[in-house]
Amino acid sequence: MPHAEVHFGGNQDGLHHGIINPYLHIFSDVYNGTVTFLPLEENSEGKYLVKKCNIYQIQLKHIKDEEWSVSVVAPFPEEWFSDGIVYPKLAWLGNELLSRLAKWSVEQKPSEFKSTLSLISVAKYSKVYQDLKEKYKEMVKVWPEVTDPEKFVYEDVAIATYLLILWEEERKEKGLTKKQSFVDLGCGNGLLVNILNNEGHSGRGIDVRRRKIWDMYGPETHLEEATIIPGDSHLFPDTDWLIGNHSDELTPWIPVIAARSSYSCCYFVLPCCFFDFHGKYSRRQSKKTQYREYLDFVAQVGFVCGFHVEEDCLRIPSTKRVSFIGKSRTYPAAEHALIDKQITQFINSRRTCAVATCDRRVGFNHKNHCGGLCKEADSEPPEDETETAGTSWMPGFQPREKVEQIRNCASLPRDFVDEVVLNVANLLLNAGPQKSCSDKQGGNMNTWNQGESLSLREVAEHLNKETLKKLKSEYGGLQTLLKNNHQVFEVLNGRVHIRDWRKEKAPSKTKPEVKRRLSAEAFKTRLCWFFIHHPDGCSLPSEACPYAHGTEELRQSQIIKKKKHIQSGIPAASQPASKSPGITEISLVFAEVLCPSDIVTRFMPKLVQQHSLSYENVNCHDRDGRRSDHIPDGFKPAEGGVQISSPPQRGRDENDN
Repeated sequence: MPHAEVHFGGNQDGLHHGIINPYLHIFSDVYNGTVTFLPLEENSEGKYLVKKCNIYQIQLKHIKDEEWSVSVVAPFPEEWFSDGIVYPKLAWLGNELLSRLAKWSVEQKPSEFKSTLSLISVAKYSKVYQDLKEKYKEMVKVWPEVTDPEKFVYEDVAIATYLLILWEEERKEKGLTKKQSFVDLGCGNGLLVNILNNEGHSGRGIDVRRRKIWDMYGPETHLEEATIIPGDSHLFPDTDWLIGNHSDELTPWIPVIAARSSYSCCYFVLPCCFFDFHGKYSRRQSKKTQYREYLDFVAQVGFVCGFHVEEDCLRIPSTKRVSFIGKSRTYPAAEHALIDKQITQFINSRRTCAVATCDRRVGFNHKNHCGGLCKEADSEPPEDETETAGTSWMPGFQPREKVEQIRNCASLPRDFVDEVVLNVANLLLNAGPQKSCSDKQGGNMNTWNQGESLSLREVAEHLNKETLKKLKSEYGGLQTLLKNNHQVFEVLNGRVHIRDWRKEKAPSKTKPEVKRRLSAEAFKTRLCWFFIHHPDGCSLPSEACPYAHGTEELRQSQIIKKKKHIQSGIPAASQPASKSPGITEISLVFAEVLCPSDIVTRFMPKLVQQHSLSYENVNCHDRDGRRSDHIPDGFKPAEGGVQISSPPQRGRDENDN
């Protein structure tokens, strides 16, 4: 059940009564181990009546010794009503809540973070979040970026919900009627700005790089492409709140900019990547996790800037959920100059420590490993920073690059990647006694060498210096390269294994539709590495392997023509949702060599079914542009036959990863 504020009163018989809101009362019987949820509904006369269909009870029973059971009882399951807020789905109560209760009841590890949504009303949050989620859900269907739409859309909806409630409470506390203004520094895709603007808050977003999705927002969403250099030229004296949502190198600067913008300026910051004032953050304490240590640093910045800093944990689909809010000051306005001097001293002390830390790193090249940050304080600024150099608070500050560099090993030369993959695979296969695994499929008892597992460190020790140097320039280095080549390797808990495809599960029916569709499209579109390189060949027979056993099995990806009508603004919620957005036709391109007919028969019906299309929408093509002699069973093409054509045959492409 969603968390909520509960107020309890008790008596000596172990009975307690709690109220979540006027419509839901809780009765807890400690001695009998039950908690009963009693929902109420208001009738036309203003009286509250028991809503019998949604009564439910959680029961804790002692079985024997240290064995207990926990269960949920709903007297009228067939009449249950779910609104997703106060009344969750019965499936959630049974499948999710019970397992969480069991886990929480035996957990003894104290959390190093605040409880979720500790600064706002959870009941109000749940209601507003559901409303906004419904309002902006169409964004998921037209998301033009390469990032995961569901994660980013619903995460920004959750952050917007939090801010809207936080700001509403602030207006009540201060007796304000006008909604707060804001500036989102490092706004990224701009969706948070779009939502806040649409909900009546004046404000804008600034980011160093324009995003494709910006063109979809209407004129009421104010987004600017500009570089923020912390200094006197980037202050916001007329702004109520500064926002730093995963703002990277600007994260520690946001409390500083807020403090120096005006005495009334507040801030909200959600730290993600670890940055100090001068560049990457360097750890100083080994007793804390790196995340907790960095959070303490960001909180310290707020304290130094004279804010009462509050910490809260958001309910978002991210591992980095802790936020900081600074909405009041610890000093009177008359002491602003004193606090400003304190801020300057703190920033300089961090810079001095950073230089000292770099100097202690024997053998490290400052330019490569300190990002050029270990420069003298009076060094000449770059030419493009001349205008702001006189007012910059940190000479040599490195803003994010306007053109994002691809450093996830995807741009490495194909020959280099192939060589590393082959070397690591041979290393695992020859690391120790041959570790074979019996193949019992179809009664075949042949053994297949799956090699040993080695730690990433052990693997790195066997690679030459030039290879390691090239990998270090990429984010994630060796681990990223191996994970990118998931056909060959499996990296678990810091150890590298040869992947055994016999143990891989078939795509689940519960898997999101888009992921199942992509699996079908990729079938036999790349050569099987094991078929070519492994001494025992592939562990799977050709018909079961998702990769091609030789060039004669290679086929082109199935082509799905998507006609997306991207308009300015968010699509109307009234648009039909029976089909995937904009998909009106599926064309399958095949030829006898590239795509055997059994693959057509196997996958085409699935694609047609997934997109609610009739077979009249299906066009089958062959290589020469003639009518195909083979129509898979079950196909009923439109009047006039099947359209026919095909692309040229191809082998492995040089750019395939």
